[in-house]
Amino acid sequence: MAYSTRGVHGQTVEAIARRIVGGGMPPGTIIDTAGLQAELDVSLTAFREALKVLSAKGLVDSRPKRGTFVRPRADWNLLDGDVLHWQAPVVTDEFLAELGEVRAALEPAAARLAAQRRTDEDLEKLENALSAMADDQDPVRADLDYHQALFAATHNDMMRRLEAVIATGLAQRDRLVHSGEAPSPVPVHQAVVEAIRAGDADAAEDAMRTLLQVANQDERQ
Repeated sequence: MAYSTRGVHGQTVEAIARRIVGGGMPPGTIIDTAGLQAELDVSLTAFREALKVLSAKGLVDSRPKRGTFVRPRADWNLLDGDVLHWQAPVVTDEFLAELGEVRAALEPAAARLAAQRRTDEDLEKLENALSAMADDQDPVRADLDYHQALFAATHNDMMRRLEAVIATGLAQRDRLVHSGEAPSPVPVHQAVVEAIRAGDADAAEDAMRTLLQVANQDERQ
């Protein structure tokens, strides 16, 4: 989702966005569009297109006589993958707490549905992610693959979209946790898979709640 990899347009979007979410341009700031365009050294077309993207994500707006301004954080599309990505360098306690609340609302329900609907292919993908997690070569990627496989096993398209939304935030959380000393994540993830394989919806939901409790403990270390 990194806009910086999408050419001049993407780099312009990301440069402005990071100033906003990083506090360089706090909510209410009137943006000096001519000055910022000159500073970024981009065409007027690229600059305007960048502002359109940020407006669609709720970060900026414009009004006659007021100009272009940064909107209140409450108006930002905080579940947008790019907005999560732009906030990534600053993983605050508040960020982790809010991510934990979202996961607590979604993932036990996803585990329950997965236990009821999983296919052999779903189980294979979950097992492959567990194997990668055990190898510990790329724990962040392995965890993301696991959760993607879990949500896919729900066979609920809306649920799968929600997984894509939290993926960026989860990746940032994982990088923080795995940079320190944390117990192996395999046992709690394995317990969820075993319950899903058994088709035991209650056990799958309970195992996921246990997994999230362990995840919260890891974040505090």
